[in-house]
Amino acid sequence: MAGGKPKSTTQQGPRLDKPKAKRSRARKEPGVVDKILAPYRWLVKWGFRTGLGLVFLGLVIVGLFGVVNPPTTHTMWSEGRRLGAPVDQVWVDADQIAPVMFRSAVAAEDANFCLHWGFDVEAIQAAIEAGGARGASTISQQVVKNVFLWQQRSWVRKGMEAVLTPVSEAMWSKRRILELYLNVAEFDEGVFGVQAAARHYFGVDASDLSALQAARLAAVLPSPKTRSASNPSNFVERRARSIRGGAETINQDGRAACFQN
Repeated sequence: MAGGKPKSTTQQGPRLDKPKAKRSRARKEPGVVDKILAPYRWLVKWGFRTGLGLVFLGLVIVGLFGVVNPPTTHTMWSEGRRLGAPVDQVWVDADQIAPVMFRSAVAAEDANFCLHWGFDVEAIQAAIEAGGARGASTISQQVVKNVFLWQQRSWVRKGMEAVLTPVSEAMWSKRRILELYLNVAEFDEGVFGVQAAARHYFGVDASDLSALQAARLAAVLPSPKTRSASNPSNFVERRARSIRGGAETINQDGRAACFQN
């Protein structure tokens, strides 16, 4: 109508549905269950981060020992503490160890060393069938135990060994694994490493070991505190002869190729 009051053109915004807004806010507020689980979420988050940190640290240490020689081991430390004196151990590089010593150690402890990735499945199956009367640990597993862990048996140690063994196999060469093994293994009470053992038993360097001497050293490895390489029992003599023959066999059939120059 002309002259009449113009209608307002201002548009009103959408009306807020107050009941819906209240329901939305109610859904966002933490419930009783969320409040109960909140501390555990924090624990899980930091537990996950800690786990990742430990994995990273483990990879760094394993990688480091691929090129750096471990200064000591838990076994050396505990044995020195028990004896009340430093242990006898002299590090030697792989090139300073008689090749027959490598072959003898493999023949004695892990004839399929070049064929597995850290675990010998056939040996494990044979140990299970024998009811646990025989061992199935590979040289790789023994190196992980000797370098990183401890001797006492436990599920915790076994679990850590199971994780670290394939990692070490992936990051180290077979020759490096044997080099570590022969430098940290105990050959007599307080005598660690093949160099100290060669001098202790025979008065020679590790590079000058004969086939017989190497076989005798390998024969005492499973039980160094009760066996002698210089004054062998009949059992050690028989075992040394068997090891010597085994060392020759793996040299001929190619099972020593992965660690020999």
